[in-house]
Amino acid sequence: MSPTIIPIEHEPDAHAVESAMRIKLTRRELLKGTGVLTGTLALSSTLAMFAPSRVWALELQGLDTHQGDVLLAFTRQLYPHPTLDNAVYALVVKDLDAKAQKDPAVRKQLADGVKQLDATAGGSDWAKRDNAAQARDVAALAGTPFFTTVRSTAIVSLYSNTLAYQHFGYGAAEGDGGYLYKGFNNLSWLPNPPADESGPLPKDS
Repeated sequence: MSPTIIPIEHEPDAHAVESAMRIKLTRRELLKGTGVLTGTLALSSTLAMFAPSRVWALELQGLDTHQGDVLLAFTRQLYPHPTLDNAVYALVVKDLDAKAQKDPAVRKQLADGVKQLDATAGGSDWAKRDNAAQARDVAALAGTPFFTTVRSTAIVSLYSNTLAYQHFGYGAAEGDGGYLYKGFNNLSWLPNPPADESGPLPKDS
């Protein structure tokens, strides 16, 4: 059976959202028990204008589907952005999955963390727990190795990708100082600093 190509991941080129992630999923891989996260971009999402499809999928090789769902929900509690699509949070799960695949100790740590979260939900699916309860559970784990692993991965994976750039309006190319003129200078929620406190600009040198 030929693989189905499903888009959704990050590349450094801000104009490459359409081809951002290429995941090959075959029926044989699914029958092996490979975990898969799926979702749909919201109609109001800024990403919907750039992605070739509103439906996305992420193949997991070190984690199962339930573990991926819980880790995604956990990450949303760590870094909550109500209008940010799950597709972007899924990139954190992807990187955690890669770590779990390479290191059995990380895989066990993440699996044990998910089990502990499920236990707080009475043995059911922690990802379906209400928002307030999830927030309390996440706070209770602060400082644990599991919390630290997810947090340290998320702070990089969640914000350093093309999809997040599109959502938050970051307009510069990688390695390009043009961010000064591609949105950074268009902030409406901060006052303009005095010129003598702004520091030198590239155009002035």
